[in-house]
Amino acid sequence: MRIALPPLGRSLRGALGGGARPGPRGLCGPCPPPPPQEAVAGAQPHVQPTFGFLFDIDGVLVRGKTPIPAAKVAFQKLVNSQGHFLVPVVFVTNAGNCLRQKKADQLSHILGVPISQDQVMLSHSPLRMFKRYHDKCVLVSGQGPLLDIANCLGFCRPITIDMLREMYPLLDMVDHDRRPKILHSPAVDLPKIEAVVLFGEPIRWETNLQLIIDVLLTSGYPGNPYHHAKYPHIPVLACNMDLMWVAEAQSPRFGHGTFMVCLENIYKKITGKELKYEALMGKPSELTYHYAEYLIRTQAAERQWKKPIQSLYAIGDNLMTDIYGANLYNRYLEEKNSRRGSKARVQAKVAAGTRSTTVSQDDEISNTWESELASATATSCRSILVCTGVYNPHAEVSPETGESVTETVFHGHRDFRFDPALIEPDHIVPDVAAAVDLIFQLENFAPN
Repeated sequence: MRIALPPLGRSLRGALGGGARPGPRGLCGPCPPPPPQEAVAGAQPHVQPTFGFLFDIDGVLVRGKTPIPAAKVAFQKLVNSQGHFLVPVVFVTNAGNCLRQKKADQLSHILGVPISQDQVMLSHSPLRMFKRYHDKCVLVSGQGPLLDIANCLGFCRPITIDMLREMYPLLDMVDHDRRPKILHSPAVDLPKIEAVVLFGEPIRWETNLQLIIDVLLTSGYPGNPYHHAKYPHIPVLACNMDLMWVAEAQSPRFGHGTFMVCLENIYKKITGKELKYEALMGKPSELTYHYAEYLIRTQAAERQWKKPIQSLYAIGDNLMTDIYGANLYNRYLEEKNSRRGSKARVQAKVAAGTRSTTVSQDDEISNTWESELASATATSCRSILVCTGVYNPHAEVSPETGESVTETVFHGHRDFRFDPALIEPDHIVPDVAAAVDLIFQLENFAPN
């Protein structure tokens, strides 16, 4: 689907506190210069911050395993001489193939400052709230220490694709060399699989696609024939909808969103029906930002900062995930504040459009988490786009579209309605160090 975008407005207003306004080519113009340092130096410091940072990782702090030089510079500005953060910071990444502590250790090494696992939010972190599935037998797909990840999130009976394949070796037949030499029945009876959890892109896509389809079309009994599968199928909870992501290669690489496109289309081709998701997590899901704000408030409370955190700044490199998600959450906050005085129902939204599916907090999220989400204090979530990752400031514009309109393809998930306003960043900066300077300037915050 090709979509014509109107000229970018909100993203261009005073992007850098007096910096040059990009021309009519909007997002495709060159990155503005960083904000003047003297503006930051002349500000009056606040004893306690009223704002927090939400940092993307890939394309903002690193490219693959290679650190982006501006990252270490940025984080030296965020800590005091004892290494303590001056403002609450959460790393919000759509990665999900490791434990939070491992990611925290990696970030500590890259940034040169101590990072705790409580500052790390992976795409699957909100699954902690879905307690109704924690005692069920669930099939998990992805890579890395899947059982450890599932257990840390609260799942008591997870089964991996490899475990399922060992129990039912006749199901995986694409790779001729992996076909069983001796045919035999399963040694043990597998309990009914009651949900499928997609953590991230797997290694053997053909095996994962086949076995997940088997589970869906047999209502959780993959050893049975398809016959008449129930619809809707058993619940599917998916994390990380990124169609592509940036590593060391010159062009973006397939992400978990690409795997999901394959799964959705295979299911529809076989059944004629849409694959349904019980929940979608990771950016740009609104639920992800609810949880990120909860982590920000938790940090502020631990530091005994009494002032409420009112502003969030989300720094990312991807228009379709980082910018879309931050703007979607900002829209939620604006709507919530506009109806202040009435009880604002916090919903774990997995989509923003006509195909949207919501996860009722009464049915899916425990009362404890419902209370935590409802106590959010932020009034805004501002989006800041950096030029070191997926976003290319030098992309060419088709001459047929004219000067005031750019043309793009929507890379967001199927269940998210495209809204041009949601991919307009509030600010565009060259890199993460310039983003930190800008935010300090906007908040009139001068670290000692």
